[in-house]
Parts: sequence; C-alpha cells; structure tokens
Amino acid sequence: MSKVSIKPLADRVLVEPAVAETTTASGIIIPDSAKEKPQKGTIVAVGTGTKDEPLTVKVGDEVLYGKYSGTELVVEGKDYLIMRESDIFAIV
Repeated sequence: MSKVSIKPLADRVLVEPAVAETTTASGIIIPDSAKEKPQKGTIVAVGTGTKDEPLTVKVGDEVLYGKYSGTELVVEGKDYLIMRESDIFAIV
C-alpha cells in the first residue's frame, strides 16, 4: 500500500486500481488494446464521510466498483481513481 498526499473530501475515496490481466486462464497473452479496465482495487485514502452517513470502507480494503466509476488521476506517476463511496459495489 502506498502513501499519497491527497485527502478526499466528504464521502469520496481514493482507489488504486488492480493491475489488468495480461494472460488468460489458458495462457493466451492479451494485447494492450484488448485489455479490460479493472473493476477491483485497493482503498488508499478516505474522506471524513457526511454528517448523516459515515463511511463504511477504510484504508486497505479491497473493493469492487463500476467499470466507468470515478475520475482517473495520476499522482507521482501512479494511476488512481477518486470516487464516491456509493460507486463501490462490495468489499472483497
């Protein structure tokens, strides 16, 4: 898990996406153009929640999220997604 200098606000979380698969189960190599966007990642920073709803996820949780959820950003050369907690489907 990496330390980042970003602190999300309210009910937002910062997620480090999992690495996309490079081979199939049978060993076929997947080219970059055909790789699917990962829908799994690790929480690296969380906001404070809202007055009415505290956050249920915490730093270090592995989560599943929607394919097109969040906003992509690059911090210190690493890719992250920032999204609302409501965009997260489950904790793995």
